[in-house]
Amino acid sequence: MDSGRLYRVQKEDVERLKELLTECFEGDPLYCKLIPDGKTRSRLLPELFECDMEEFLETCEIYADSPEINGILVVDDESQPYNSFHYYLAEAAALLKTDGYLIKEDPTLRTFWNFFQGRDYLNSRWTDELEQEKRMHIIYLAVRPAMQHHGLSSLLLREAIHYADRNQLLISLETHNENNVPFYEHFGFKVFTIVEKHLHLKQYCMVRDIK
Repeated sequence: MDSGRLYRVQKEDVERLKELLTECFEGDPLYCKLIPDGKTRSRLLPELFECDMEEFLETCEIYADSPEINGILVVDDESQPYNSFHYYLAEAAALLKTDGYLIKEDPTLRTFWNFFQGRDYLNSRWTDELEQEKRMHIIYLAVRPAMQHHGLSSLLLREAIHYADRNQLLISLETHNENNVPFYEHFGFKVFTIVEKHLHLKQYCMVRDIK
């Protein structure tokens, strides 16, 4: 994906990215299930999001609304060529680092076990049923709570949609918050399937068809 309106996030922005994501997802239904204890969640999420961002800077595109980074969009553009060895190496390194944090934070392995049970909520495996080469997947769309209702989510999502429409790409994403579904439906997304395994949590898997 490319965008002339958004700020392309750099490696030096990782600290601010993990702070923003922790603020946005500390109360998210998925992470509340994976890490039920609030204090543990507050300690662990910044480390987990740092792993994510380091991986995605290597394998995906990360855009923000501006250099102030009040909202971010993380996109995996399947239509672009990529080095599969580099991609899987970055993914494996991030997974090992994440597992290390989970075990260090909770030696009882309860949190590690929760993440293992919740893997189907984390791996976007449902997208295997979709078009693979003419598709982009939105991994994160997040706006700082204090800056919500200022149009930043719409700005970020519209940029992804404009790019997808120009290049005739399908867009996929998932949300674990039922309240987000109408927002995405407003932009032409439809619920493709609902994942509900192990955690008694619904993951709404949504698709916007090629226009």
